[in-house]
Amino acid sequence: MTTPAAVIMDAGAYEQAVEDAVEAAAAYYAGGTSSLDDDAYDRLVRGIAEWEAGHPDQVLPDSPTGKVAGGAVEGDVPHTVAMLSLDNVFSAEEFTAWAASLGRRLGHEVTRFSVEPKLDGLAIAARYTAGRLTRLITRGDGTAGEDVSHAIGTIEGLPAVLAEPVTVEVRGEVLMTGTQFEHANEVRTAHGGQPFANPRNAAAGTLRAKERAYTVPMTFFGYGLLARPDTAPALAGPLGELSHSDLMARTAELGVHTTAATLVPGVVVDAAEQVLARVKEIAALRAQLPFGIDGIVIKADLAADQQAAGSGSRAPRWAIAYKLPAVEKMTRLLEVEWNVGRTGIIAPRGVLEPVEIEGSTITYATLHNPADITRRDLRLGDHVMVHRAGDVIPRIEAPVAHLRTGDEQPIVFPEVCPRCGSGIDAGQERWRCEQGRNCHLVASLSYAAGRDQLDIEGLGSTRVVQLVDAGLVTDLADLFTLTREQLLGLDRMGATSTDNLLAAISAAKGRPLSRVLCALGVRGTGRSMSRRIARHFATMDGIRAADAAAMQQVEGIGTEKAPAIVAELAELAALIDKLVAAGVNMTEPGATPPPAPGIDSGMGGAPHDGPLTGMTVVVTGAMTGPLEKLSRNQMNELIERAGGRSSSGVSKKTTLVVAGDGAGSKRAKAEDLGIRLSTPDEFAGLVADFIGWFDSVHSARAAETNRHGVCAASAARTPCRPCRQIRRG
Repeated sequence: MTTPAAVIMDAGAYEQAVEDAVEAAAAYYAGGTSSLDDDAYDRLVRGIAEWEAGHPDQVLPDSPTGKVAGGAVEGDVPHTVAMLSLDNVFSAEEFTAWAASLGRRLGHEVTRFSVEPKLDGLAIAARYTAGRLTRLITRGDGTAGEDVSHAIGTIEGLPAVLAEPVTVEVRGEVLMTGTQFEHANEVRTAHGGQPFANPRNAAAGTLRAKERAYTVPMTFFGYGLLARPDTAPALAGPLGELSHSDLMARTAELGVHTTAATLVPGVVVDAAEQVLARVKEIAALRAQLPFGIDGIVIKADLAADQQAAGSGSRAPRWAIAYKLPAVEKMTRLLEVEWNVGRTGIIAPRGVLEPVEIEGSTITYATLHNPADITRRDLRLGDHVMVHRAGDVIPRIEAPVAHLRTGDEQPIVFPEVCPRCGSGIDAGQERWRCEQGRNCHLVASLSYAAGRDQLDIEGLGSTRVVQLVDAGLVTDLADLFTLTREQLLGLDRMGATSTDNLLAAISAAKGRPLSRVLCALGVRGTGRSMSRRIARHFATMDGIRAADAAAMQQVEGIGTEKAPAIVAELAELAALIDKLVAAGVNMTEPGATPPPAPGIDSGMGGAPHDGPLTGMTVVVTGAMTGPLEKLSRNQMNELIERAGGRSSSGVSKKTTLVVAGDGAGSKRAKAEDLGIRLSTPDEFAGLVADFIGWFDSVHSARAAETNRHGVCAASAARTPCRPCRQIRRG
């Protein structure tokens, strides 16, 4: 959908819009602040352009249209070649029209397009002389920029010395990754400054800061390579003839960061339809990137096409920016709610003045913890930047401090648990009710009974509330001591539903240790980490005996997480003892305990003869054949049962990618990295000996369900989950 423009009705509104746009651009380029978010600025400039199209004789000289950087900045270092901005399109229809227009200008259709992410940062030109970085210059007004060479040495990806002693100019984007942004705000606030509103503003403000008592790192990605006037002809000639994709490959060879090693590398395609397909792929990966992007840059890849198309005063005619819907907008923080989770964690949530992001109206956003609120200096009534990408929970980045009026109020932290009134354990950044899981017992038990934990069919939240209200269950272990008489005494619990629930609870006793551990909801663990811990130690006794040093031997557990896990397991000791007494399984099938101290088997808790031992496996797409009946969580269990490590993302550390029907970006990345690919059938053959374990589970469920009678035998009844799984299997 095309981004709507601001509606400008008359000459007075037009003049005000021009003034607002220039002021916002000047504030951003001067110090990384602005009264408008990017989406609001884009809509304002589009509105100005639309009004000017109908009133060409009334265009103001200060108008941001047709000018680099909105006409807001100037520089004192001349560019050897104009450093232009890009024109924008906001929909597939607008891009198709642009591509057709470019084809008409060239006299032929473009046969090679370069497609790469549009990085959300600040454009700079880095000049190298004989391979050494000598000067950094901002875009400025396109003809001259500001010298920011004081930032040399603080920008990752921009080496001080190139791999070859060449004299060139590398153009690219300086930005902050999410981690760098958090660090920048921590350092900035520690020195008495206001936090930056978002990574883009942080990069702009930091790049220009010349006299600070501290430095913070930034990151550079190159998107252009130019010969310098004083370059030897042997280098200058070839650079002018290379395609854009070849220039990017040359840039990477020199040791400069490009997007080639990211989840969204630049690619070359030969048709507009393929460009649009790549746009969708990049947009789908947006939320997973460690840095911000606000669109996709599409260029005619061939140097001959670029030269033939030429450039206007503001932008090249051979390139366009396909802007994605904004994932970050400005709104106001109205209130803070304090919610208690299933483990007793007290989590603040921001109540917002409604704002639309990516087609969804956002009224709430996460605030992480009280320390985060204090660190960001958030106040009620603040203008705040809210970020949401894909299915990621909206989060508040930081207050827009320069818009404060003085009427903002401090956020009041709770003194007692807002759910039960008990005391609060504020010893860690994440506050917790002193009652722990018992504060929100219903949520804790409902989670434990879930499909990826103990998978107790028929024990939904409504039934859990009944059990808790009746005083029959005070913790997880009490579920396994319930009697038929107790359940029959509850409302709407007949003989059949009672027997079904008791059978499901009995089956849950035999779940693997990894499922039991996950059901306990130990902070800092989840499904994957619970499997790793269970595979490493093999038994609950082994887990409980582990100190922090031993816990750190589990992949993915570091120095901060290990002591917290050990401490929580100690806190759960009484509950675990009750579970053992109730007959709940506390071993992980197929795993072996780690060797005794001083004995290095090199295997840890992994099986010695698993076909996937030492391998990191990623599953993507829909599984077929023998694997069709397995959920993604069961696939991960299968991988780890066969000795491997499951992962959700493809990287250089990935050994194997199992690509089923509909596999998309993960398969493509595996191909780019040269990682081994497997079909579901091929993978099933590799782990055939371990698939039988899941078959036995389904067989047990079949027998259990047939004991129910009603589901499996009656077509008139809606089958329960085990029956549905059996029928599909």
